[in-house]
Amino acid sequence: MKFYWSMPEGLKVHYRKELETYKLETSKANFTVAWRHLERAHILGQPWFVQHTQVHWLMLKFGIRIKNRKEILGQLPRLLVGGIKSFVGTIPTGNTGGANVPPLRVMEIPEELKDIMRPYRNI
Repeated sequence: MKFYWSMPEGLKVHYRKELETYKLETSKANFTVAWRHLERAHILGQPWFVQHTQVHWLMLKFGIRIKNRKEILGQLPRLLVGGIKSFVGTIPTGNTGGANVPPLRVMEIPEELKDIMRPYRNI
């Protein structure tokens, strides 16, 4: 079993960029675009405990901000379990992390994210 301790710096740059864009779009009330960047950050950060947990925390806060009960309730168990699954390397690859998809569903990773991730993960 492989333990995922910390996200590689080269990948962290892309992860942070997605979060910065999420925050910018949220500040402009472009919630659909903001959410898309949170999903992308989730895909990038999913294998690493800290980043995976951080994205689910932001998704919970986003659900609260837009008053989406389904998202709020869906993020609570993801916050409790998601990071642990990352730590031990048992994640559903490509899952976008929102309450609109089952938490264990494997999903196709967008090609541009595959290109970013390829040097750091076996995808």
